[in-house]
Amino acid sequence: MHYVTSKSILSKNNGMNLYRGCTHGCIYCDSRSKIYGMDHKFEDIAVKENSLELLKKELRRRPKSMIGTGAMTDPYIPLEKRLKYVRKSLELIHNYGFGFTCITKSDLVLRDLELLKRINEKSKVVIQMTLTTADDGLCSILEPNVCVTSRRVEVLKTLNDNGISTVVWLCPILPYINDTEDNINSIIDSCIETNVKGILCHGMGLTLRDGNREYFYSKLDEHFPGLKDRYIREYGNDYSIPSPNDRELMKIFKKRTYDAGIMNRWDEIFRYLHEFPQSSYQTKLVI
Repeated sequence: MHYVTSKSILSKNNGMNLYRGCTHGCIYCDSRSKIYGMDHKFEDIAVKENSLELLKKELRRRPKSMIGTGAMTDPYIPLEKRLKYVRKSLELIHNYGFGFTCITKSDLVLRDLELLKRINEKSKVVIQMTLTTADDGLCSILEPNVCVTSRRVEVLKTLNDNGISTVVWLCPILPYINDTEDNINSIIDSCIETNVKGILCHGMGLTLRDGNREYFYSKLDEHFPGLKDRYIREYGNDYSIPSPNDRELMKIFKKRTYDAGIMNRWDEIFRYLHEFPQSSYQTKLVI
């Protein structure tokens, strides 16, 4: 790890990244792509040392809203156990009456459960959890340095039991690896059992571009010999890598989520993620 300073911490849409880089080791991670201009090794985490001071200043002057994190870097990387930047940012979010949402694969989020509950009582919290494969063994290959899927499902249940809404990212689905009906049905089963609010799935496949493509292919050679050649033959240097089973799997996804009353449209889910309960917050202030 190394420290850097930033000029700002919140984007215009109230997104933040306290860290840059990741050590989860997910073989498909788009954040490795050269397009993002990272000037250091991906696993050498850049810690924004002045991020909490910046966040405090920006929360003071911005209207109440949802603060999000996790779009580029999982906020609950192992380094967070020691540095507690996410924890401290949550304390500021709570103190200033904002809402919170994040995308993670880590059960470390439960460390902050009581604080998340306090924020949720005042405003709103939505935890977004990525699920790619129901098979824990395969999960350990695809996402080697973070908790396996069965543990993430336990986290979803714990959050739901404590009144915190959840959304699942069902992606990426890798052609010839986890693009099966059994896998999609198993993940949806878990989502239904844990009462998730919505499931985000833009399509069955993944994206590859310079930077993450090379890393992904090296891991295919390591764990799935011969599969890289098939990808190159079928997809070349395409950005979009759809599963040949996309149409059938998306039918299953749409029907099962609709039948279960789970949100499945991107626009609907993102609207929900960004909605801040103004009236609820004001009422609680008066009380």
